[in-house]
Amino acid sequence: MDKSKIESGIKLVLEGMGCDLTDQNFADTPKRYAKAMEEMFGVKKNSFTTFEEKYVDMVLLRGHMLHTLCPHHLFQVELTVDLAYFPGASVLGLSKLVRLLDNINTGPVMQEKFTIAAVEEMDKYLPDNRGVAIKVRGTHGCMQCRGVKTRGDVITYNYSGKFKMEPAYQDRFLQLVQGGK
Repeated sequence: MDKSKIESGIKLVLEGMGCDLTDQNFADTPKRYAKAMEEMFGVKKNSFTTFEEKYVDMVLLRGHMLHTLCPHHLFQVELTVDLAYFPGASVLGLSKLVRLLDNINTGPVMQEKFTIAAVEEMDKYLPDNRGVAIKVRGTHGCMQCRGVKTRGDVITYNYSGKFKMEPAYQDRFLQLVQGGK
């Protein structure tokens, strides 16, 4: 990530909007913005530890929230992610589920692309899994602040393995993410 280019770009945007960059409210904005982008999208070094385990039922991460930017307008997108998988001979460390999702968030991304990438990453780091399911609910700033000006949520899904082949597992996943037992 080239923070100096981000700073230069934001400076131009602010000048284009008629902002006075000597005003204390804007003077450090380019640096703050570049730092925020680094925090949000900087490369994260993680190992994805697996453990041999005989557990065969669903493992579910429910309600993980992260923020990204839409690639079309660079407005904020808030994503709430539910991710489940059926382990094979091994399980992924629980915190690694969150880290895996955060690693996909490396820059402005379409929600649909994020949804597909999550299943692909699970298959990469846990190739013996028997199926992955994801539900992503996005609240898009570009829909709220411009154009249609609505707060509606956008929902995307992706399934592999057992979840894709057997709709009953999709139903169970969806019941669990909606608070069922």
